[in-house]
Amino acid sequence: MPREEISRGAEAVIYREDHHVTKARPRKTYRHPQLDAMLRKQRTRKEAKVLQQLKKLRIPGPTLLDTDDKQAIIMMSDVTGERLRDVLDDDTGLCEHIGRHVATLHDHDLIHGDLTTSNMIRRPDGSVALIDFGLTFHSTRIEDKAVDLHLFRQALKSKHHAVADEAWKRFLKSYHSKQKKTVLQRLRVVEKRGRNKA
Repeated sequence: MPREEISRGAEAVIYREDHHVTKARPRKTYRHPQLDAMLRKQRTRKEAKVLQQLKKLRIPGPTLLDTDDKQAIIMMSDVTGERLRDVLDDDTGLCEHIGRHVATLHDHDLIHGDLTTSNMIRRPDGSVALIDFGLTFHSTRIEDKAVDLHLFRQALKSKHHAVADEAWKRFLKSYHSKQKKTVLQRLRVVEKRGRNKA
């Protein structure tokens, strides 16, 4: 199977080849070469560690196959299925899967950082996998967990307006984080802050 570019972002390019996916962080010519090499290496290592943690936590997502720090490349399994952005409007129950996964992440102090339905895949068996952990980081702060939820809720309102309220209810139904009450209290503060800025 020839190499196929499937995504290009500000930081990385993702290719599909054979039965795996390669994520490459290209050099940034505007940065000092040594700084650029260090940042690309650090971010590649960090994302690889997150993928290893996901496997231990049994959260569906790509499996880490190989990594090359110097070249800033990660090889991982290809998660097949449909992007939730294309199917969520017809099946808000998928948000219950997402709620469980995000609660597990938060209970292990992992913040996804980019919870949008473009980074979620409905697999052929009906389960939901999370992808793209380039912005994921560790944090014990309730604020960071609340912001993670805020970004997801905003994504629902923006891309799935007709079903956003129902989808959010389904998400909360299964978001059984040990800190759920505190996180949701902080979420209200985050949302109020956002409204005041607008």
